[in-house]
Amino acid sequence: MEHLAIMKKSWGLTDKILSGQKKIESRWYLTKRKPWDSIKRGETVYFKDSGGPVRIRAEAGRVMQFADLTPQKVKEILDEYGRDDGIGEEKIPEFFERFKDKKYCILIFLKNPQEIKPFEIDKTGFGMMSAWITIDNISKIKK
Repeated sequence: MEHLAIMKKSWGLTDKILSGQKKIESRWYLTKRKPWDSIKRGETVYFKDSGGPVRIRAEAGRVMQFADLTPQKVKEILDEYGRDDGIGEEKIPEFFERFKDKKYCILIFLKNPQEIKPFEIDKTGFGMMSAWITIDNISKIKK
């Protein structure tokens, strides 16, 4: 499978992926949602900022899933993996406030991130608010 991660542009995380500052992609949820139980080591993850074209490709390395989170467990995950997730030490408390009530977290360790020739996608059928799309071939949603 191939995956498309849509990033909040204002957080500036795609540039951190390319620079190597962000080695993990995390997703935090109240309920189980993609890519929970649907991403495996070796699969391809494409990245785009909201409103922009797809411009980065990386390989999924290790995948970790955490369920039944408590605020304490969220803090432990952020303390251990936040820096590799592209979150500066000074921003950890801000992200803790944002994630403290989430019940699920998935960490995807990124391998070999590279900038690719940008392309647009068509999200029809995936929901306009989709932040993660899993598809057997990314070319099926290329414009």
